[in-house]
Amino acid sequence: MSQTLSPALAARYQTAQRLIREAGALARRAFLSPQADDIAFKGPQDFLTQTDLAVERLLRQRLQAAFPADSLLGEEQGGHPGDATWVLDPIDGTANFARGIPHFCCVLAFVSGGQTRLGLIYDPLHDELFHAAQGQGAWLNDQPLRVAGTREFAQANLELGWNTRVPNQHYLSTLGGLLGLGANVRRGASGALALAYVAAGRTDGYLELHMHPWDCLAGLLLVREAGGLTRDPVEQADWAAGGPVLAAVPPFAAALAHQAGLPSPSAPRSPA
Repeated sequence: MSQTLSPALAARYQTAQRLIREAGALARRAFLSPQADDIAFKGPQDFLTQTDLAVERLLRQRLQAAFPADSLLGEEQGGHPGDATWVLDPIDGTANFARGIPHFCCVLAFVSGGQTRLGLIYDPLHDELFHAAQGQGAWLNDQPLRVAGTREFAQANLELGWNTRVPNQHYLSTLGGLLGLGANVRRGASGALALAYVAAGRTDGYLELHMHPWDCLAGLLLVREAGGLTRDPVEQADWAAGGPVLAAVPPFAAALAHQAGLPSPSAPRSPA
């Protein structure tokens, strides 16, 4: 570990772990007892459920009560970043959740000083809490994480995210390039869990040509703390608008960036 967390950040880390488990319990109950009128759409292939709204309300209420000076930025209720900002996605993988597919998660990140300090991703159906604090390593529940040691694309398992914000042709060309490298490519429809799986060594890399910050900041911190390389929207001045995301084991990072038309990712910055 590179340094001890400040008391203020340690308090946030402890509170965030408790709150995201509470949020996940709410999501799990709703998943196991679905309501027929729970599903709506924000746009093409953009699901919204009443559970998304309920989980985000819970997280906002709890965070505002615990840290009233902090800003909030969430998928469903928006917000604006400040000097210290919680970034949250109540359910990432809503399409899976709405269709009864057990692959979704709750996501929470904390950003200050232009860097992601905390990242938490909770899969409530499998009781897997992926969590990291900057400079403190990445963890799955109480077990340390490390990215995979895969070095050859012929043995690589990659994931490519997709959304309607980028033309399909860009995704198809990127997919073709990844397949041409010899990798297996999949899509699980939860970008946050995809990033957590890179950190856990279950997947060797993840690409998405645009992600919102609530989908990716927590997972990108996990990957960096687990020894991977990333391209992260938080490095941009307008990070709240999101951007291209890459996370990979070090031997694959440059090749994945090339296939997506992105600059090669650099080593993570040290905590300020």
